[in-house]
Amino acid sequence: MKEEEVINKKKPFSRVLGYVKPYWFYIFLNLIFNLVAIFFSLFSFALVVPFLNLLFQTDAIEAVAKPEFHLSSEYLTGYLNYEMSNLILEHGHGYALAFICLFLLIAFLFRNIGRFCACYFMAKGRVGAIKDLRRDIYNKILVLPLSFYSNQRKGDIMARITTDIQEVEVSILNWIEMLIKDPLTILLYFAFMLSLSPKLTLFVLVVLPIAGFLIGKVGKALKKQSKESQNRLAGMISTIEETISGLRIIKGFNAIHYSEAKFEEQNQRYSKTLLGVHRKREMSSPMSEFLSSIVVIIVLWFGGKLILGGGSSIGAADFITYIVVFSQIISPAKSFSQGYYNIQKGVASAERIFEILDAEEVITEKDNALSIKDFNNEIEYRDVSFRYVKDDVLKDISLKIPKGRIVALVGESGGGKSTLIDLLPRFYDVCEGQILLDGHDIRDYKINDLRSLFGIVTQETILFNDTVFNNIAFGMENVSKEAVIEAAKIANAHEFIMEMEHGYDTYIGDRGMNLSGGQRQRLSIARAVLKNPPILILDEATSSLDTESERLVQDALSKVMSQRTSIVIAHRLSTIQHADEIIVLQKGQIIERGTHEQLIALNGVYKKLTDLQSFN
Repeated sequence: MKEEEVINKKKPFSRVLGYVKPYWFYIFLNLIFNLVAIFFSLFSFALVVPFLNLLFQTDAIEAVAKPEFHLSSEYLTGYLNYEMSNLILEHGHGYALAFICLFLLIAFLFRNIGRFCACYFMAKGRVGAIKDLRRDIYNKILVLPLSFYSNQRKGDIMARITTDIQEVEVSILNWIEMLIKDPLTILLYFAFMLSLSPKLTLFVLVVLPIAGFLIGKVGKALKKQSKESQNRLAGMISTIEETISGLRIIKGFNAIHYSEAKFEEQNQRYSKTLLGVHRKREMSSPMSEFLSSIVVIIVLWFGGKLILGGGSSIGAADFITYIVVFSQIISPAKSFSQGYYNIQKGVASAERIFEILDAEEVITEKDNALSIKDFNNEIEYRDVSFRYVKDDVLKDISLKIPKGRIVALVGESGGGKSTLIDLLPRFYDVCEGQILLDGHDIRDYKINDLRSLFGIVTQETILFNDTVFNNIAFGMENVSKEAVIEAAKIANAHEFIMEMEHGYDTYIGDRGMNLSGGQRQRLSIARAVLKNPPILILDEATSSLDTESERLVQDALSKVMSQRTSIVIAHRLSTIQHADEIIVLQKGQIIERGTHEQLIALNGVYKKLTDLQSFN
């Protein structure tokens, strides 16, 4: 089995921990400083015994023998008794009181320094892991095929890279520190308690798991509800994204109340689910506190019975120290149990994140892929068929496009024109047949090399909320301003750019909405010109423009196409009459092909389309 398949079978929690692994050194430092904090905590509690035994002793103080060293709480308390008795004998009770208070202060200082350093180094691991996870999901979004997004809502994907990742940080990575600190604290405190009274500690070990079992029962229900709440939140984000994008239509069709009602229904469902999540999560605090109180009371009862009945070697002062130390276990145990609730919510979010990371990359590159830097001969579609799901969109397409030729694709909507050209840069891969470029199957080439051969101008102009310069130079490095200006001039865009407030440094707004349709299209053409590709793909680049804008764009396209191999999808047939070959597609098949004059003489589908547009 491949390594990647093994990784994908791991549980989400284990995979999240995998992102923490590169930061093991910071986790190790967190462990060290947690140990420092725990040691000084135990040391300060150990001072309680000599404090109680000697400071308030009414009888005359006698010298205490120095104990022999051995690693146990008995040695520690015995040594402290020894030092305390010497202090009282030499300097009196007041001096001993001041000394022990100063000693406690120093112990608490070092304990809190240890805690701060532990958190300081843990932060690097947490932030680094989330940064890497966010990077991986964004990179995955970039490489997934377009077919993946046809079944996904943009808002849901946005939720996974934002709110779900934030939930993983808050829930799981917060708990990782507790996973290190709290078990260490509990283990070392238990060791101290065990050395004080083995019988009492064994009793505690019987009682505590019962409380832990009761807390764990609620966590399973929380995980299910948490995933449901994240899915509903993603649905709301999708609705908000769609609302902002389609606000013009919503207002134009008086659909404001409809949209309000739709969002209100989603909001109510999400709020109801979230209410259940919060109630179950918040139940952990009072529930664990109550169970902890029961455990403390039972331990007090059992320990008191042992002392009063003479069945224990532990003294009264030691028992008080025992209860103080045991009470300090309650806080980390409580945090650990609350963390279990939170981690269920984080695991639900992690599952949604890994659904994207585990999505199949249909468009893959061969291990020994060929490099290609230029287009020299011809493009050939050889018996190509393609389908998105079941029905064929293209059927047995065979077509050759020699270098330097202009080929136009025409036909009814849904006939397969856009799909035919989307196969060239491998936005999709053919289902049957081959597409050859200079005699090699395009799947044999490196994907980046292949796509660098194409310049694409689409009907729906894709621009970004950035400057004019950066939109034209998009995806290219070390581009001079002179080159950008030259490309803009060829695209008939330089004039209107210079009329803008900051020229080429002007921000054009989200999707270039500060520009007209013709201006956006000319910037798109300038971007293709600057890339200087040997093959130009034009997907109905002028169909949505007014007459004046179309004239300017068409003029720009003519300049660009004159020196390149061009594949043009045309809505307005008047724009492609000078093409070297016109391909007529219908229901995914080529039904006619030839020059404009040949197709007119054929008196077929192309002639009917031309007559309809002439009539219009």
